[in-house]
Amino acid sequence: MAYSWGMPEPSSAAARLFGDRVREERQRLGLSQDEVAHLAGMNVSNYGKIERGVGNPVLHTIIRLAVVVGVDPAVLVTGMSGEHLPPVLETFTAADYVKERKARRTS
Repeated sequence: MAYSWGMPEPSSAAARLFGDRVREERQRLGLSQDEVAHLAGMNVSNYGKIERGVGNPVLHTIIRLAVVVGVDPAVLVTGMSGEHLPPVLETFTAADYVKERKARRTS
């Protein structure tokens, strides 16, 4: 993992994009990180990690942040796909899995 000024790189393209979108909404409202963190019931350090793309917020946090900045949660994640996630050894869709399972049963 590369470091810049002692700060870790974003954990994934999805985390970076989500953080960028939350930051844009916060700045649009003219709020500080501390204010948004307080309104969302979060520690400001954890909130900062999300904006930097280092944090990986759970669903409740994503929804809470969307409510605080006044957008639908979909606005913060729209356009993201598996390509935005960290690489894994092998990924199958549910449809691929079902197809393979059926093929093995008929063999």
